[in-house]
Amino acid sequence: MLCQAMRPRSALASCGAIGDNESPMTQTSEEVSEVRRAHVFDQEALVRYMTDHVEGFRGPLAVKQFKGGQSNPTFLLEADGRRYVLRKKPPGKLLASAHQVDREYRVMRALADSDVPVPEALALCEDDGVIGAAFYIMDFVEGRIFRNAQLPDQSPAERTAIYDHMNDVMARLHGVDYAAAGLGDFGKPGNYIARQINRWTKQYRAAETGTIESMEHLIAWLPEHLPAGDETCIAHGDFRLENTICHPTEPRIVAVLDWELATLGHPLADLAYNCLPYHMHNAELGSLDRTDFAATGIPREQDYVAAYCRRTGRDEIEHWNFYLAFSLFRLASIVQGVYKRALDGNASSDTASAYGDVCAALAGLAWSMVDA
Repeated sequence: MLCQAMRPRSALASCGAIGDNESPMTQTSEEVSEVRRAHVFDQEALVRYMTDHVEGFRGPLAVKQFKGGQSNPTFLLEADGRRYVLRKKPPGKLLASAHQVDREYRVMRALADSDVPVPEALALCEDDGVIGAAFYIMDFVEGRIFRNAQLPDQSPAERTAIYDHMNDVMARLHGVDYAAAGLGDFGKPGNYIARQINRWTKQYRAAETGTIESMEHLIAWLPEHLPAGDETCIAHGDFRLENTICHPTEPRIVAVLDWELATLGHPLADLAYNCLPYHMHNAELGSLDRTDFAATGIPREQDYVAAYCRRTGRDEIEHWNFYLAFSLFRLASIVQGVYKRALDGNASSDTASAYGDVCAALAGLAWSMVDA
């Protein structure tokens, strides 16, 4: 059951896997810069590809790189008065089963006719010979991307509405009939969390740069304490406020982004990950662990989870701290991979090298939740 009293919070100085260190802003050119040296590609080759594969495209093309993002480099494309977004695999040696842009493209195409808001996916190129790596192109969605979970520029009523709509969109995603949407083979139904623990343990080992005691404890403890019962849905894998686009003026979500980790998974893994800001302190990102909920209009975690339960027909959630700890463990492994890529010179963001201590902090918080 959802615990009413959570354990003490951990202070995280910086964790871009939860969100990049930027203020809330409209998704415009303010968020882009010149293409970084490690991610330069043949723009003329891209023009030729888009001319053949993107309906209505006409050059010339201007390319900028989005500042945020730690996994797949993301670019703003502008041509003939229209804007597009390109996401591609990063350069260098990659961890197994990571950076699968083809999966992002596929799930957005599958959800195009659902009541889950997604950008229009326009073209997928799996030929590394075009720009040096697989990539896909989607339509640019105008709106606001909120970097700060406190939503400081919004009114209490707007904060309530934005959080409630995020909750509603997540519940709708989990209610999609994945087989009818053509995603019956998008993952293995069942045993998601057990398989994820195994996968992220391997990913962590591949990116390990030193011994982290709490990670070792979690690697041993989590597989032995899996909650009974199982469920399968389309799980986003990185469902958080920053991975949504809010309407330019209204408090509602118009697109869900960053589907790289999407698969057939367990809905409570998505929900727990979405609730991590309630447990992690980061003043720059506006974490929710010290929030005055009554004054801000942001829902308490208990109320947010209860709203999800109402929408999905649940009476309660047992073993809530397990799902939180699992989500933190998984995130710790992801962050360690980002840090390792920074050491190898292949990171997608200039801030990745600052992640050296974040994996340990996340793992320590996770272990504090389950080490009674």
